[in-house]
Amino acid sequence: MSRSGKCTLVLGGARSGKSAYAEQLAKGWKGPRVYIATAQAHDEEMAVRIKAHRDRRGSDWETVGAVLDLPGALRGAAAEGSFILIDCLTLWLTNVLLAEEDCELAVSALLEALADVSGTIVLVSNEVGGGIVPVNELARRFRDAAGDANRRVAQTADEVVLVTAGLPMVLKPSTQ
Repeated sequence: MSRSGKCTLVLGGARSGKSAYAEQLAKGWKGPRVYIATAQAHDEEMAVRIKAHRDRRGSDWETVGAVLDLPGALRGAAAEGSFILIDCLTLWLTNVLLAEEDCELAVSALLEALADVSGTIVLVSNEVGGGIVPVNELARRFRDAAGDANRRVAQTADEVVLVTAGLPMVLKPSTQ
C-alpha cells in the first residue's frame, strides 16, 4: 500500500455508537477534517438522522456527498495531513446495490482508492451478519455484500475496532 497515514475500520451494529466513536478519533486534529457522507434523505426520519450527525460533528468539518462514487470522493478529499471520515460503507453499498451496480467491483475500486491516497482515513460500517437470515433475495445479497466489503476492508486496514453498546473493542491493533 502506497498510502501514507493510517486507515481504521470501525464496525458495529445499529445505534452502537460507532459513528460517535469514529468522530472522536478526530478530536484535537490539527489538519483538515473531511466527512464523506453516503446517506440520502429519502424520508423525514433519515433527514433527522443526517442533521443529528451534522450537529454532533460541528461546523469545522467539510462535508462531501458520495452516493455512488465513493472512490472518487475519497481521492478528491485526500491530502497529506487530512482526517477523512467515511460514514458509512453499508449505506454506500445499499446505493450501489439499488443502482444495480456490481458491489464486488465497487469495493475493489474503493480498496484501490484507499491504497492510493494520503491522510488518515476512518471508515464506519455496520456489522450486519450476526442476525437472522433475511427472508428475501435482495436483503440476503445486501447482507452478503456488506460482510464481504467489511472483510476486504478489514484485511487492508491498519486497525479494526468493533463498537458494541458504545464500547470500542480493538479487533486488529494498529502497528503504527
